[in-house]
Amino acid sequence: MADYRDDEILVAEYQIDRGIDRVARQIASSRKNIVTDTPVILGVLNGAFMFTSELVRKLHIECYVDFCRVSSYPSGPDLKKQPEISCPPKIDVAGKDVYIVEDIVDTGETIEHLKEFLAEKGAARIYVVSLIKRESDTRSLIDFFGVEIDDSWVYGFGLDDNELRRNYRNIYKKTID
Repeated sequence: MADYRDDEILVAEYQIDRGIDRVARQIASSRKNIVTDTPVILGVLNGAFMFTSELVRKLHIECYVDFCRVSSYPSGPDLKKQPEISCPPKIDVAGKDVYIVEDIVDTGETIEHLKEFLAEKGAARIYVVSLIKRESDTRSLIDFFGVEIDDSWVYGFGLDDNELRRNYRNIYKKTID
């Protein structure tokens, strides 16, 4: 395995911070004329824990904060397995606007599954907030994003490299072994 010091910094810490600032301002601004219940910021574990923390710190609006865990990668003989919500949110989302906070949206299957789940629970509106948006992503699943990148495999700032390296301050472009 290559050492991370051999990998290129794709998004520097200051760029991440600017992206999060922008997203927080956009969300707060979009809520100025909304009179529904207090919104729910729902971080998707494990990848979005750092982004969620920084986002709510900068958001400057009253909000509930909760987390959920969704297994999104099929394993074993059933490679067509649907994403599974292994740890659902604890906060009642009925009648509330929910902001799903993700580190990155790849196939979109996890987001679609989670949106269906939240809609069934009565969420008023559901928004997707992603730290990273890929330049090649032409679907309109993401409502707010922090930074845009190419299709590189990345890790750092919550994103993992085989469950490691989530705690790095920058986002690195992985060197393929």
